[in-house]
Amino acid sequence: APPLGQVPRPLVPPPLTAGRRWALPLPPGMDEFGRRKEQRLRPGADRSRAGGVDPAIRGLVDRLNRSERYCSTSSCSGRAILLAGSDQTEGHKQNRSWLFVTHQKCQKEDVLAGLQKAEDNAVFKFEPFVLHVQCRRMEDAQLLHSVAINSGFRNSGITVGKKGKIMMAVRSTHCLEVPLCHQGRVLVSDEYIDYLVQVANQKMEENQKRIERFYTGLQSALTTPVPPEQLDENVSTAASGYTRRRRQRAAKKERGNGELAAHSDGESDLSFLMGTT
Repeated sequence: APPLGQVPRPLVPPPLTAGRRWALPLPPGMDEFGRRKEQRLRPGADRSRAGGVDPAIRGLVDRLNRSERYCSTSSCSGRAILLAGSDQTEGHKQNRSWLFVTHQKCQKEDVLAGLQKAEDNAVFKFEPFVLHVQCRRMEDAQLLHSVAINSGFRNSGITVGKKGKIMMAVRSTHCLEVPLCHQGRVLVSDEYIDYLVQVANQKMEENQKRIERFYTGLQSALTTPVPPEQLDENVSTAASGYTRRRRQRAAKKERGNGELAAHSDGESDLSFLMGTT
């Protein structure tokens, strides 16, 4: 205690340095995963452009986060987007301007209106659903991975950080990326843009079907636990089924035109996924 009559000095925390935060004590019963989840999901923590989860997948993400095993870290329901200043030599999307974006089916008129704003290069893209989830245990990540693979998201995978942070990425690869404008000059006809929009909308429809399958599978998995020994079997079965369908399409194409053309949508090589589970 300080001498009589001396005012005690307040406890002043050391100054914060750039990039560091206070490590608050964990509430009783909360582990490191729970602390990260609480920080991630607190109001105002979302710093994305949208400022929140896309309406099309809000129910899915909310259901996932209600489980004590999972915490969503980022997501996108899928979108068609026209990016300005976008080519293979430039930086990340954060440094480019968006001329047009929609999470629904797009219209030709919207793309044309966006191109009128382009002063240099512009690329039209379709980006499918993506979801990044932190998992409490490896078994939880394996379960989510199995659901993703069986729903058609065959580019999904699991990563483990140096400190043991387990992340599961739900991804697909039915993407689309086409340059439309170079140095302010539109390179294609209105007819081609109309065709491009039709292709993007078809991909959006398929994207929505996969999301619905994933949501249904997620609800089932969370209510009816799958034994760990069945997880690898589920992934292997889905991979085998996809390979079989791919071979059937190739054989059908060979019978139709007399020559075998290699077919690939970017989702055929699942060997790295098998290794992660």
